[in-house]
Amino acid sequence: MKETLNDPVRPELVEGHSLQKQGQRLPQPERWGVVQSFLNNKYVWILVAFAALVALLAVGLTRDPREIPSPFIGKAAPEFRLARLEGAAGETFGPADMQGKVWLLNVWASWCVACRAEHPQLVALARQNLVPLIGLNYKEARGDGDLDISKMPLEEETALTRQRAAGWLTAHGNPYTLSVLDVDGRVGIDYGVYGVPETFVIDKAGIIRFKQIGPLTEEVLQEKILPLVNKLNELNAAP
Repeated sequence: MKETLNDPVRPELVEGHSLQKQGQRLPQPERWGVVQSFLNNKYVWILVAFAALVALLAVGLTRDPREIPSPFIGKAAPEFRLARLEGAAGETFGPADMQGKVWLLNVWASWCVACRAEHPQLVALARQNLVPLIGLNYKEARGDGDLDISKMPLEEETALTRQRAAGWLTAHGNPYTLSVLDVDGRVGIDYGVYGVPETFVIDKAGIIRFKQIGPLTEEVLQEKILPLVNKLNELNAAP
C-alpha cells in the first residue's frame, strides 16, 4: 500500500527511531548484552584506571609531604633509655626524665644533608631558650653506608658514633639541651621515623602532639611549633 501525507506516521518508518526513545525499555537479554559489551571493552577500563591515577596525583600534589599524618600523634611517646653523648660515662636519658615539661625531640645525624640545612634554625631556637631541645643521634656510624658495620664490634661502633657526632656539633654549634645515641636506630623505628631529620613536640604528660618530617624552617617554627609549645605550657599552669 502506498504511503500518503495523511497516513499516520509509523515508528518503524521514522529514521533513527527506536522503542527506547519512546520510553520503552529494551528486553532484559538485550540490556544485559549492552552492559557486557561495555564491561568487556578494554579501552573503558584503561580510561577508568587513567582517571583514577590522575585523581590520586592531583590529591598528592596538593599535600605537603612534611605533613604526613602520623599514627603517633595523640599517643604516648615510646619509652627508651639511651646513653648521652655529653656528660660522664654511664649517664643516660629517657622521656620519663622530661615528665612535666614540654619539649622537642629532634632526630639528626652528621651524614644527613638536610640536617645541616635546618641546623641554623636549631641554633637560633636554642639561643631563645624557649623549649628544651633533645637530640636523638640516629644511626651515626651505619647510616651513611660507608662502613661495614657487620664486622665492627658494638663498642667500637659506639665510640665512632660519639667521635663523629661530637665533632659535628663542635664544628656547627650545639643547640641541644642534650643528645642521646641511637646507635642501631631501634628508637627511631619505635618513633616511626621515615628519615632524618624529624622533630617531635611532646607535652608535659609525655604525649606526642606534633611531628615534623624533614628540616625545620622559620615558618614552621613560628607558625606551628612555637605557638603549640606556648599553648601546651599554658595548660595546667599554676594560676
